[in-house]
Amino acid sequence: MQFTLNLPNLLTLARIVLIPLMVLVFYLPFTWVGPASAAIFALAGFTDWLDGFLARYLKQSSHFGAFLDPVADKLIVAVALILLVDQHRSFFLAIAAMIIIGREITISALREWMAHVGARHRVAVSFVGKVKTAMQMLAIVLLLYQLPLFGYPTYKIGLVALYVAALLTLWSMVQYMIAAMSRDQA
Repeated sequence: MQFTLNLPNLLTLARIVLIPLMVLVFYLPFTWVGPASAAIFALAGFTDWLDGFLARYLKQSSHFGAFLDPVADKLIVAVALILLVDQHRSFFLAIAAMIIIGREITISALREWMAHVGARHRVAVSFVGKVKTAMQMLAIVLLLYQLPLFGYPTYKIGLVALYVAALLTLWSMVQYMIAAMSRDQA
């Protein structure tokens, strides 16, 4: 696999570089770390959208970018969830994080297997998967932010959004597994 140095791939690499920065900021002993961590995570989410847009618009898609983009996404989401579980020590937050991270590992392995048998298209990103991702990103930003915003309890709203994301995560995983099993039956 050859690495193509283009703007979309640089944005993906920047998203990976933001991970240790987010961890460092998260553990600093200041009152502004929640909003700062949330801003770093939101910036990473924006670069995810932007690198995909630019890859299509500039016709700079590459095999390396197609590989690295979902890896970067899964890394920053997993790290953010681990940080939140570490900080809050909540059973329900841990369960939601376990579902989300476990699903990502499972679906990554499933996609690899489906690619091996020539049926990767059967586990392409679905609409439910896109809604799940949007809900998950919103939830993590709100959970990291933690402070009330315009009188709204961002942490509590973030928890509800994360539970919805966990349910959508399970739903999309079942869809992918059914698609894979129907391929295996054929």
